[in-house]
Amino acid sequence: MYKIYVVEDELDLNKLLKKYLEKEEFEVKTFVTGEEALNAIDDAVDVWVLDIMLPGEISGYDLIKEIRGKNPNMPVIFTSARDNDLDKIVGLELGSDDYLAKPYSPKELILRIKNVIKRVYSENQKVYNLGNYIVNFDKRSVFENNKEIFLTTLEFDLLVYLIKNKNTSLSREQILYNVWGESYFGSDRAVDDLVRRLRKKMGRLDVNTIYGYGYRLL
Repeated sequence: MYKIYVVEDELDLNKLLKKYLEKEEFEVKTFVTGEEALNAIDDAVDVWVLDIMLPGEISGYDLIKEIRGKNPNMPVIFTSARDNDLDKIVGLELGSDDYLAKPYSPKELILRIKNVIKRVYSENQKVYNLGNYIVNFDKRSVFENNKEIFLTTLEFDLLVYLIKNKNTSLSREQILYNVWGESYFGSDRAVDDLVRRLRKKMGRLDVNTIYGYGYRLL
């Protein structure tokens, strides 16, 4: 389940978008002001949808700068009440992945979100955005805010397996078989130790413990 954060100050539209996106089985959180959204800037999110014109001192432009500062590859879609070429140009220059002029239908936004997700989070994608982390499958590297995190072979293999099964509950036996290989005959407590080491190196990694069973990456 992909997590979508929507910043929209029009309350009726805010509620409508949340309703439509949840029907598409997205996990959705909405904000009315830039200040509210800024407090969630460190959350693990898959796509941000930002209205440019917001009440208060923080605009959509300010938010994308903060988001890009945390994760340069985070997908962002801009919306604006002004069908203005300048808004679109500025938005694209700041790194937005798409732009929608109001009024637009929720179905159009959903289509744009799905297109961005397909492009960024494709199974064949060599680079995966995981919250604040950028994971390069080919180079077997992990970066957070442009700083590399050095993982062992098993730690990286575990991370990849969790990513490929995001939001899926995985038993210790499944993890052992897919990370260590079918020829491994050690204790499944090795999984707990490896998860502990991965969490220590990647403090923002949202891995839930399912007691008596295994783990799930959110």
